[in-house]
Amino acid sequence: MDWEAWHAAYDDPSSLLTARLRQVSQWLSEAIDRAPAGPVRLVSLCAGQGRDVIGVLPGHSRRDDVRAVLVEAGPRLAEAARGAAAEAGLAQLEVREADAAAVASFADALPADVLLLCGIFGNVSDEDVKRTIEASAAMCTPGATVIWTRHRLPPDLTPRIRAWFAASGFDELAFAVGRDSLMGLGTNRLLRAATAGLPDRPLFTFRR
Repeated sequence: MDWEAWHAAYDDPSSLLTARLRQVSQWLSEAIDRAPAGPVRLVSLCAGQGRDVIGVLPGHSRRDDVRAVLVEAGPRLAEAARGAAAEAGLAQLEVREADAAAVASFADALPADVLLLCGIFGNVSDEDVKRTIEASAAMCTPGATVIWTRHRLPPDLTPRIRAWFAASGFDELAFAVGRDSLMGLGTNRLLRAATAGLPDRPLFTFRR
C-alpha cells in the first residue's frame, strides 16, 4: 500500500476520507473538552500526517492543556506531520517515527486521556483488533476517550468491535456510519481502571 498516495484523498473536500476526518475531528474536539482540568495527554497511533489532531488543536480553547504524541512509522508521513505541527505553532505536539504496534515506543506518554485508533482496524486481523481494544483499557486513564474507525465491508466487524469495547470496560458515546454506509466510526469512554497491565507483545501487524 502506498500510504502517501492514500492520504491524497484528504485534499479532495468531497472525498469519503475527508468526511471521515470531519467526524473524527468533531469527536476529538469534544473529547478534549470532556477531559478533566489540567494537562490532557493525547496519543494517536498510526497517525499518518496527523490531520485530525493538527486540524483541531490550533483553534481549540484548551489548546495549551494538550500534550500530544503522534506515532507514525512512515518517514515521509511523519515528516509531513512535523512540518504541519510546526507551521501551526504546536510546540506541545511530538511526532514519533516509530512502530505504533509496539507499546514501548509510546509508553512514556501513557496513560492517555484521549486515544486515537483511526485507520488501524481495517488493516489488521480480527484477533489483532480485539487485542488492541483490550490493551486500550491499560493505555488509558479512567474517563478517557477512544476514537476508532473501521470499514463495514462484509463481514461487518463493527458490531463485534463495539462489543469488545464494552467487554473491556468502555461505554459507547457514539457510533456513526459514513455516507457510503461502508465506514464505521466510534467513540468510547473508559469507565473503570484496567485490571491488566500494558502488553509486552505487538498490538497488531499490518496486512498491507
